[in-house]
Amino acid sequence: MVNDPFRPVDDDARALARHLIDAATYAALAVLESGRPTVSRIAFATTPEGAPLSLISDLSSHTTALHANPVCSLLVGEPEDRGDPLTHPRLTLQATARFVMRGSAQHSTLRAHYLAQRPKATLYIDFGDFHLVHFDVQNAFLNGGFGKAYRLSADDLAR
Repeated sequence: MVNDPFRPVDDDARALARHLIDAATYAALAVLESGRPTVSRIAFATTPEGAPLSLISDLSSHTTALHANPVCSLLVGEPEDRGDPLTHPRLTLQATARFVMRGSAQHSTLRAHYLAQRPKATLYIDFGDFHLVHFDVQNAFLNGGFGKAYRLSADDLAR
């Protein structure tokens, strides 16, 4: 029998996971493309409720992949300048991507919120090939460093 490597979720794990989401400016996005996994870097922000949000272009292959299969994962948390990168916290979010319809009230709200976090996107957010994507998180895996692994629910990540 294999030992479960995950600790019980506590308030410190929830706070660290929330911090990693709130501090992220980009994420690694994993999608299935033609049945095979592929990973790319995307811009990262959050909705007013704290859910992951991005702005992606139709010119990217991950956009086509998400339209075909919206199930994906996001990895946030970057190593610091010192120490072993594997000892630094990171969070994997298992999610479903949902494209936000341009012209909807939700789009207007999320557009303003996204630009408040990523003002340089003003240059291209209204280009026809760019879309806001809201990620509905189902589960998360927090690696807080050696021996600090947690399996979190969407509720654990709520603000």
